[in-house]
Amino acid sequence: MDTLDKTYIRHSYQGKQPIPVLHIIKSLGRGGAEMLLPETLRQHDKQQFDFHYIYFLPWKNQMVSAIEEEGGKVVCIPAGNNASILLAVRKIAAYVRKHEIQLIHCHLPWAGMAARIVGKMTGVPVVYTEHNKWERYHKLTYLLNKFTFSSQQRVIAVSAEVANSIKTNYGKAKPLVQVVANGTDTVKYSRTQNIGNDIRKELNIPATATVIGITCVFRVQKRLGTWLEIAQALHAKHPDTYFIIVGDGPLREEIHNKAKALGTDKYVFFAGLQTETRPYFTAMDIFMMSSEFEGLPIALLEAMSMNCLPACTAAGGIPEVIKDGENGLLVPVQEPMQLVARLSALIQQPNEIARMKQTARETVLHSFSMKKMVGELETIYNDLITK
Repeated sequence: MDTLDKTYIRHSYQGKQPIPVLHIIKSLGRGGAEMLLPETLRQHDKQQFDFHYIYFLPWKNQMVSAIEEEGGKVVCIPAGNNASILLAVRKIAAYVRKHEIQLIHCHLPWAGMAARIVGKMTGVPVVYTEHNKWERYHKLTYLLNKFTFSSQQRVIAVSAEVANSIKTNYGKAKPLVQVVANGTDTVKYSRTQNIGNDIRKELNIPATATVIGITCVFRVQKRLGTWLEIAQALHAKHPDTYFIIVGDGPLREEIHNKAKALGTDKYVFFAGLQTETRPYFTAMDIFMMSSEFEGLPIALLEAMSMNCLPACTAAGGIPEVIKDGENGLLVPVQEPMQLVARLSALIQQPNEIARMKQTARETVLHSFSMKKMVGELETIYNDLITK
C-alpha cells in the first residue's frame, strides 16, 4: 500500500450540519444485515447524522429504494468478487474525502477489511458490526478478517454468542468489543397496524387452523429441507396445521424439489420473495426455525413483535431471546426434529399458545426494540466522533 494519506483530518469538520456517517456493506440484498439498514435509518436522528451507503454487488440492490426513501445516499462501486472489493479502497477513500465522512460503519468481513484500509488512508474512525460467529467463515475470510481486525476503533457484536466467538478466535483486548443486540421496529411490526392483505383467505387456510411459518433466504444454514420434514411430520399428526415459507435464494430449486418429494403441496405454501412480510406474520401462529447456525435473526424478532410464538433450534444468539417454555420453544441445534413432539403437544394447548405469543412480543418490546438498538449505536457514534 502507498504511504497513508494523512491530509484528511476528521476533526476539521466544524459545521453544525448533520455529521456524515458512511455504511459500507457487500450487498444490499435481503439478508438480515442488509435489511437492518433502512430500519435503523428510519429511527436515527437525522438532524444529528447524515447517512451514506456504499455497496459492491450491483445485482443485490433490493434495499436501495428503502434506504433512499428514508433519506440515505446510496452508491454502488461495482465489484464482481471479494478480491475486487479490496481493490475499490481508493474509490471509497475518495468518496470519504469528498463528502467529509466523519465515521465509517462497516458490516461483515470483506466490507470490513476494505473499510479498515480506508480508515487508515483517511484517518476516519471505523466501527465494525460482526453479524456471525467466526467459526462459520471460510478459512481465507477468517484469516484476513483476523489479520486486519486491530485496524478499527470499535467492534459491535449482534449477540453475546457472537461476542464470545470473537473473544475465542481473536483473543486481544483491543479493539473494544461490545454487544448491541439487533432490534426491530415494534410499532411497525405490530398486529394493531392495518396492513391489508388477509393471507389466510388468499391461501384458503381456515381461520381456526394453526399456521406455522418462516421468512428467510434459502441458504444451507437454514436447513429448510429439515424444516419441511418437520412440517410433514406435524401435518400427519395434526391435519389442520398449515405452513408458509416466505423468501427465496440459492437453494430455491432444491427446496421446492424436496417439498414435492415429500408431497406437501396441499399444506405448505411458498410465498416467494416479499417486500412486505407483515401480512404473512399476521397469518402465522408460530414462527419456526431449524437453523444450524445464526447470529441474531432479524426475522425472528419481527415475528415475535407480531405476536408469533417462536419455535427454534438453539442456534447462535437465539437462546438470548427465547427462554424455553416462557416465550417460545427451544430444542438443541443437533436435534431439530424434536420440534415435532414439542409443537405437537403445544398445538393442543391454545391457551398456552396465546400466553406465549403475548410474552414473545413483550420480550421484544422490553429488550430488542429498534429504538433501544439505535440509541446504543448513536452513543457509539458520538463517542468515536468526538475523540
